[in-house]
Amino acid sequence: MRLARRRFFHLATGAIAAANYPHSAFALDYPKRPITIVVPFAAGGATDVLARVLADAMGKSLGQTMIVENVTGAAGSIGVSRVARAVADGYTLSIGTLTSHVLVGGLYKLDFDLLTDLTPISELAYEPLLICVKNSLPAKNLQELIAWLKANPGKASVGIPGAGSTGNLAGISFQNNTGQISLSH
Repeated sequence: MRLARRRFFHLATGAIAAANYPHSAFALDYPKRPITIVVPFAAGGATDVLARVLADAMGKSLGQTMIVENVTGAAGSIGVSRVARAVADGYTLSIGTLTSHVLVGGLYKLDFDLLTDLTPISELAYEPLLICVKNSLPAKNLQELIAWLKANPGKASVGIPGAGSTGNLAGISFQNNTGQISLSH
């Protein structure tokens, strides 16, 4: 986890530095009012925390209030839809994940087009996917885990962040590639 934490701080520092570039790059009359960053997930999660760190730095740099608004539901599509329908004036921004801004298009019929109604600005962070097991399980590496799963059908379960999420899809891919018929969710 040390590497992931270090990478997060490097990215956050870069975002803060970017927010402090000369204001001449912005239109002279922007921003005139608060800017909203819509987080399509519940408060307290990784995306929300990142949005709040960025909002703090951006607010100080721009001299304007930054509002972080959590608009949850439907794998993030409700929050992203709110931003896609907003006036394109730079006062409503979206922050999200691969799930909320890409994969959601395969899960739901959307009232917006992911490819044309939003403009990606920057990759802010990287979210590694991990397979972890309880220490008491005899498997100490991936090969041993696969062997244990095959020898103990129906005894394993998996935790995922939500249906259609990258973790969910990675779990399904793991099942398909290892011949595991089912893991309880």
